Amino acid sequence: MKAADNNGYFAIGVFRGKTQHNIGTLWRTAYILGAAYIFTVDGRYKKQSSDVLKSWSRIPLFNYKDFDELLQNIPYDCRLVGVEIDERSEMLHEFKHPKRAIYLLGAEDTGLPEFVKEKCHMLIKLPGNNSLNVGVTGSIVIHDRVSKIKTDFPPHHKDN
Repeated sequence: MKAADNNGYFAIGVFRGKTQHNIGTLWRTAYILGAAYIFTVDGRYKKQSSDVLKSWSRIPLFNYKDFDELLQNIPYDCRLVGVEIDERSEMLHEFKHPKRAIYLLGAEDTGLPEFVKEKCHMLIKLPGNNSLNVGVTGSIVIHDRVSKIKTDFPPHHKDN
């Protein structure tokens, strides 16, 4: 995991993700915009040939067998932020991102179940009444974070 700096760190993952393409898109965005790691819960991901940046070699992917395993592995003083259309969710554009955060997205067809939302420290949502593609939603959330928190990105090199 990347070392935390004054800006903190973040990770992003998907609960019961349906398609590997969505995870691949999210992984690439997470790498480009400075995530410490990505993860899946109750789902798996295999390397994609379309990942021309070889994101799998640059930031770790963790596969948690279930939600309890994710909860047991949340870093100290890190906030779990669920991304879900819900009456309790704060609008993303008004949201102040925690210094240390793990963002959790649900699959497009099922979202995050109630037992997961109850364990999240915060819930956020994007505008609209319908869910977007997981890769797109995660990319928007990451962009919002890095645009609100001053981040110095390390240069990326085409080294492989």
